Amino acid sequence: MKLQQLRYIWEVAHHDLNVSATAQSLFTSQPGISKQIRLLEDELGLEVFARSGKHLTRITPGGEIIVREAGEILRRVEGIKKIAQEFSNQRKGDLSIATTHTQARYALPPVISGFIEEYPDVSLHMHQGTPMQISEMAANGAVDFAIATEGMDLFNDLIMMPCYKWNRCVIVPKDHPLAKGQELTLEELAEYSLVTYVFGFTGRSKLDEAFQSRGLTPKVVFTAADADVIKTYVRLGLGVGIIASMAFDPKVDTDLVALDASKLFRASITRLGFRKGTFLRGYMYEFMRRFAPHLTKEMIDRVVAHQGSRSEILELFKDVELPTY
Repeated sequence: MKLQQLRYIWEVAHHDLNVSATAQSLFTSQPGISKQIRLLEDELGLEVFARSGKHLTRITPGGEIIVREAGEILRRVEGIKKIAQEFSNQRKGDLSIATTHTQARYALPPVISGFIEEYPDVSLHMHQGTPMQISEMAANGAVDFAIATEGMDLFNDLIMMPCYKWNRCVIVPKDHPLAKGQELTLEELAEYSLVTYVFGFTGRSKLDEAFQSRGLTPKVVFTAADADVIKTYVRLGLGVGIIASMAFDPKVDTDLVALDASKLFRASITRLGFRKGTFLRGYMYEFMRRFAPHLTKEMIDRVVAHQGSRSEILELFKDVELPTY
């Protein structure tokens, strides 16, 4: 059994059983991957993948377990490499982050800019997706950190730490009746067609909870994962927009008016999560501190050592005043 064979079955399983796509991503040949998988299956006396002719059709029940264990082994190997790198060159390596469009577009640019200036020999890789996708990437070790507001609660093998609070604003064209600046109410908003985030993105659950608590049903006519897309359709007159306050730039969005909605909706909390057992290199601690200044090395180490439930981990932050974005 070779590490290369374990990597092949892991990668094939995570490329929708497409050996050709796997070969392309690993810069190797399709026949070579197929041959090594067959050799591994022969050694194990068990098929990892079921086949129809030359095509892989599904992962067998035994194969599911083997692929999962292969992933664990590969993650441990990467951990060993990181330990060696930390002691051989503390300022050189890789950092992979999975996040949503809102974080990537509005919250992270100054953090990443400063980080790259301080650590020019660290290669930083950003992956965007839905909260569920990025949480899964962190949980299976595909990325080092997941940064999101929604979705991470479903993954028990993630250590999650609160980073900052944020709320929403309502955006309308300058000639809209709401642009007069009167204090908003949920009842008033419920009378208009709304343009906002897709459910499961960027604190959307808090918006729905607020309307439901007042017995209101909002008329959501258009949803998107991208605040810039939402603003585009507000400009087209499709409806009143509700976006994260950080996504409104008065210097750029000069044709729109932003109305504070923080009294209408509960604040959301953006969190950073990483897989339990992750070896944290020095520059990883520094990235987290830059993103959320209260995430000092001492605080992060306390959280990692605590190994408690999520409610118990949150208790460690009870005296921390989270910044508001």
